[in-house]
Amino acid sequence: MHILKQHDVILETVTSKGMKLRLRPMTEDDWDVIYKWNNDPDVIYWSEEEDTTGWSLDDMKRKYRSVIGKGGINFIVEVESKPIGECWLQPMNLARISERHPGKDLRRIDFMLGEKGFWGKGIGTAVIAAVTEFGFIREGADMIFGCFVADNNLRILRVLEKAGYFIYSKEKSSSAKREYNLDLYQTREAFLANREKGVNHGGQVSTV
Repeated sequence: MHILKQHDVILETVTSKGMKLRLRPMTEDDWDVIYKWNNDPDVIYWSEEEDTTGWSLDDMKRKYRSVIGKGGINFIVEVESKPIGECWLQPMNLARISERHPGKDLRRIDFMLGEKGFWGKGIGTAVIAAVTEFGFIREGADMIFGCFVADNNLRILRVLEKAGYFIYSKEKSSSAKREYNLDLYQTREAFLANREKGVNHGGQVSTV
């Protein structure tokens, strides 16, 4: 049986309201909580680009193992040791983007805040900023993208914009729950320029 490929990266950050967050590696012990998030109708309404209503446990495991097996890095987001969400940083897997930037190290970032009681508390902004910094500084990415963002998902659009992302492309969606899919992106040059100016998109970040 294939298992999740492990990494040893732990990130720590703080929201604008002072909430301490810890991003640790996802493990095989996290399936129960991840399964709960992936079958919560309110959560997957925003996290899935198509009209998905839920995942079987086996299909969900294959999805996560496939991403990580192809070089993705997956974090579980914790508050006081409680898992509340997860975030991926994976090599770009969309030809329509990678073919436009040959020779570049392109990554894709995805985030799910599974515990709805933590929505609206600035956690998404802090997590995206922390993983973006990790992607550019530690991983050496040239560009990082947030893909298939619903045009009516104002919450995640604000999160990405606060973290320094800009709209890259807009395409008509086949989903009944949105009109357009948006891709957003950030370049390493822009990230470093903002850092040089002292622009802080998401609070203090440290690597353990």
